[in-house]
Amino acid sequence: MVTLEAKNPLLKNIKIAIDDIISADRQTTDTLVITDKLRHDLLKRLVTYSDKIPHPASGDRTNPHTLMRWQILAYVAGIDLTIAKWFESHLDALSILHEVGYSETAQGLWAIWAAEGHPDPIRYQQGKISGSKSWCSGANIVDHGLMTYRDENGQLQLLVVNMQQDGIKIDNGAWQAVGMQATDTATIQFNQAAASHVGAANAYLERVGFWHGAAGVAACWYGATASIATYLIKGYQRKPHDFKAMYLGQIGTALAVTQQYFRHVAHLIDSQPEHSHELAIRQLRVNVEQLALEVIETVGLALGAAPFCGNAHFARLSADLPVFIRQSHGAFDLQKIGELSSTLASETINESTNGQENIWQL
Repeated sequence: MVTLEAKNPLLKNIKIAIDDIISADRQTTDTLVITDKLRHDLLKRLVTYSDKIPHPASGDRTNPHTLMRWQILAYVAGIDLTIAKWFESHLDALSILHEVGYSETAQGLWAIWAAEGHPDPIRYQQGKISGSKSWCSGANIVDHGLMTYRDENGQLQLLVVNMQQDGIKIDNGAWQAVGMQATDTATIQFNQAAASHVGAANAYLERVGFWHGAAGVAACWYGATASIATYLIKGYQRKPHDFKAMYLGQIGTALAVTQQYFRHVAHLIDSQPEHSHELAIRQLRVNVEQLALEVIETVGLALGAAPFCGNAHFARLSADLPVFIRQSHGAFDLQKIGELSSTLASETINESTNGQENIWQL
């Protein structure tokens, strides 16, 4: 039997490196009590692998790079969702820079900050920015921020900002979350800080990689969900019970179906890298969101309060995951899926449905 690590040797190396750090802290992954120091040590080690982790849509049938990337993100998320949040944002920023043709070497820790709506929006003039940006995770720890702003014509632009300079004030006061509490999410106020344009106007949203990156976030959700589910396997093995077996069958089936859909979408991206695959990725994200909530609820029914109260790793994942999946857009995502499905169905003969009258026909 070919193991996952044999198919993804980079993942194997990362696992060994992370296990070494956790073991040196005299802990194990499934009972991990994480401190700020340990969290940052793990992140620092992960970042050293950045240039080896493939960008989405860079693989083929022999080298499934997109799936390999997602497997790494899912593994990290199964350890700690705060680290996964930072590391996914870092990797996504590097992939965006690659896609828009950034020519400089992207060293250090990066983050992508794209939330809009602050009453004091970012303004850019002659290489300087002023204004505020909300929902900036990792604000105090990143070396560089890749940030969106609207120019005077309403077009979305990308800026690179060195966070190690004057003219930057970071306010964590608005972040009251219990789940994902440690993500260092802040509002950043800029006052004539140096910044530089990257890419063309609206490139951030219009590039095909926008949706490829959105699927990477779902891989994080899935990794944490699968990690929570393993506690039910261990609980059943330790103390078998018919109801535990039933619940395990329920979530095991759901996990297996979602796992196969990840592989299908990863293959789509690698085999058709010029397409965004927005519909498939929106459907994937909705599916993972529903799966995550189902697994948290079902494992709780099967095992009771004990792991929520007595296991730091389980309790942290269970508290963090419902907050992290709120990066989805709920009803808006379902609305867009409906609109895209309707458009696809109206195309009586098209390549993606092979001329089928029903887009869901086998």
